[in-house]
Amino acid sequence: MPWSTAVLSAALAAFALPAAHAQTGPAVKEVPLFSAASPGPVSAPWEIVKVNEKKKLTEFSFVADGGTTVVYAKSEAGASGVGVRLDHDLKVAPNLSWRWKVAGLVEGADNSVGSKEDSPARIVLSFDGDKSKLPFTDRTTMSLASKAYGRDLPYATLMYVWANEAPVGTAIPNPHTKRIQMIVASSGKAGIGQWQSIKRNVRDDYKRVFGEDPGPVKSITVFTDSDNTDSKAEAWYGDLRFSP
Repeated sequence: MPWSTAVLSAALAAFALPAAHAQTGPAVKEVPLFSAASPGPVSAPWEIVKVNEKKKLTEFSFVADGGTTVVYAKSEAGASGVGVRLDHDLKVAPNLSWRWKVAGLVEGADNSVGSKEDSPARIVLSFDGDKSKLPFTDRTTMSLASKAYGRDLPYATLMYVWANEAPVGTAIPNPHTKRIQMIVASSGKAGIGQWQSIKRNVRDDYKRVFGEDPGPVKSITVFTDSDNTDSKAEAWYGDLRFSP
């Protein structure tokens, strides 16, 4: 039926990123530190996170930078990430701190437009929750996408992005579904090529964009993509830390 085809197409477009964040490794309580790794290929417990088997991958590796180990990402029309499964309670430690650096903006990117939805740097958090409470349209879309991907999808996904123009703090819904929300953590050309230190109260941000208290954080992923604009992106990520 045309309706079913349209819904499925929307589901696949909407959940391409969160569907990728179903890592296979065991869940951990604390986010592993990049600085504890040695330069070289990405290694456990971190995993390369694919959108699907057809999508070109962003290249990731552990590299030395400023006397410590960080994650380096290079995308040439790619879209993928480095992630780990979590079981984190934001009531205990709601604040997330990290450092990131980008070589430049993704030319033509606009996170509010599906065909231009790229970012040189993202932090992606997936959340658990009671899907039975979601509206029928959300449940239908998620069910179709789950069948297409062969895995359960997150109840909600919150992303922190480096935007081209939108001011820091701006909330941007995914163009296809409100179950994915983006918050601008860095913006524009200011600070390009330099490390930026970010700290966000994830619990407060989640409540602002989803209108409810968050459930447990089930995964965290650094994600660099430039596939929609068929362009290039380059980024570096420092340690991710939750704190009270």
